[in-house]
Amino acid sequence: MSFETIRVNEVYKYIGKPYTLIIDLRDKEDYIKGHIPYAVNIPYEDLENHKDIFKGYNQLVFYCDRGHISLLAARDLMKYGYNMKSIHGGIRAYRGKLEKG
Repeated sequence: MSFETIRVNEVYKYIGKPYTLIIDLRDKEDYIKGHIPYAVNIPYEDLENHKDIFKGYNQLVFYCDRGHISLLAARDLMKYGYNMKSIHGGIRAYRGKLEKG
């Protein structure tokens, strides 16, 4: 079980990697407007209800708007033993290409 905060430029190491799940914790409307490639949308409020999805992944990478909610999410899920990263600064710090839809 581990939890680490990473800089936004480190997210490129995880995009599209097998056994890694990038999770956008924002609401669905914000996710549709633009998200990090390969990210799935699970709003923070629904995270606990979807934790079974994480079982097939070795690494979870969380992000939100500015980074505060992703820290809370990682802290909340530590008790389940997942390896997690939280992106410092959230999507507002991300300067890469966004996917829409």
